[in-house]
Amino acid sequence: MPNIKLQSSDGEIFDVDIAIAKQSGTISTMLEDLAMDEEDDDPVPLPNVSTMILKKVITWCKHHKDDPPKPEDEENMEKRTDDIDSWDQDFLKVDQGTLFELILAANYLDIKGLLEVTCKTVANMIKGKKAEEIRKAFNIKNDFTPEEEEQIRKENEWCEDP
Repeated sequence: MPNIKLQSSDGEIFDVDIAIAKQSGTISTMLEDLAMDEEDDDPVPLPNVSTMILKKVITWCKHHKDDPPKPEDEENMEKRTDDIDSWDQDFLKVDQGTLFELILAANYLDIKGLLEVTCKTVANMIKGKKAEEIRKAFNIKNDFTPEEEEQIRKENEWCEDP
């Protein structure tokens, strides 16, 4: 299989199967726009992705290389968060910082499957929690005054559980 070199923001270079690298829409577009191919010895620079995160992204892409493409008409599909396969669940048992860096990398690299599964993981972390629990879990400062908070609660009573 032909390989391509990917360079992380730390300067580390990874030799990756071109079919695996092309799971990234960003890398695919770069290769086309720059007319690069497997004979090219120049690495594809990925300035927004650290070595640690790029290793994880490559691992995820290798595992999912044979996945069938998702249907395009996803806007009409019900969004579920309980359909994460067990390999992905284990893969995403990481600290919050790493999880959020994976989301940023998946978004930057345009890897829809990875972006979807990482965001679903965060959604599951939030699901069923009250605002104060979410703030605590994600270390978010509450900058509302008690009056503002009460006003927001009143405006959004319709979406609260009975």
